[in-house]
Amino acid sequence: MVQIVENLAEISDRYDAVFCDLWGCLHDGVTAMPEAVTALRAFRALGKKVVLLTNAPRARIEVAKQLVHFNVPDDCWDTIATSGDSARSAMFRGVIGEKVWFMGFDTDMGFFDPIKVVTEPVSITRVPLDEATGIACLGPFDPKADPDVNRPEFLYAKQKGLKLLCANPDIVVDRGDQREWCAGALAALYTEMGGESLYFGKPHPPVYDLARRRLQELDGSGPASRILCIGDGIGTDIKGALGEDLDSLFVTGGLARSETQTDEQPQQSALDAFVSDQMITPTYAIGYLS
Repeated sequence: MVQIVENLAEISDRYDAVFCDLWGCLHDGVTAMPEAVTALRAFRALGKKVVLLTNAPRARIEVAKQLVHFNVPDDCWDTIATSGDSARSAMFRGVIGEKVWFMGFDTDMGFFDPIKVVTEPVSITRVPLDEATGIACLGPFDPKADPDVNRPEFLYAKQKGLKLLCANPDIVVDRGDQREWCAGALAALYTEMGGESLYFGKPHPPVYDLARRRLQELDGSGPASRILCIGDGIGTDIKGALGEDLDSLFVTGGLARSETQTDEQPQQSALDAFVSDQMITPTYAIGYLS
């Protein structure tokens, strides 16, 4: 039976830092969730640290700008670690070659900006698919379209032996009350078709390594050992925490709202059935971060 908690304060004395997901926990893709903001502010007021750990396929400076747009105040977090930063570092180390076919939006072009943390980065050029040495996948061209529309391009890419760099392993995300496909759905399709996908966000280790480095940069101390991961993705946030041997707080009112029958809080039997079916068990659960 997963323990359901009333609020973060109930368990905050057990942790020195949190790795907190954004979409579905701190904002809904449209605006900030006030109770979550209050909870993280209270956690920081105890002298503890908040790392926003997100599968956003862009640099942390761009995520910080987006948080302003969503009315998320900067006094409820300390630093940001993104799947995008982790994936960009890998791209500039040459993991998909120098000629890249880009999947995503024009607003994501900052992904290709020069990066300082890689010594002697390769020179990346965006090219058509038939000239590419690899694929940089930040998301679908149309987030509402079924990922299967990409099968013809993926079949060609697989035959060429191209690797797909997935900058956001999330399968879906809810923007307000609208569900949209993410890069993870495309990467899963490419893998299913026999292609090779490379992942750098949750639940995969590279982004957790980045988050720990960002946490250590805050005060120059050694790595924190008491870290709580907060998120609404059972296959990303919670699976990733388990892989890192970290405790987790599952926010059931996000992606799994219907499966866990969450109103204010999840229905215990539905929650337990869901995590049993997923074979991924969080340390705690809560309806909405508060």
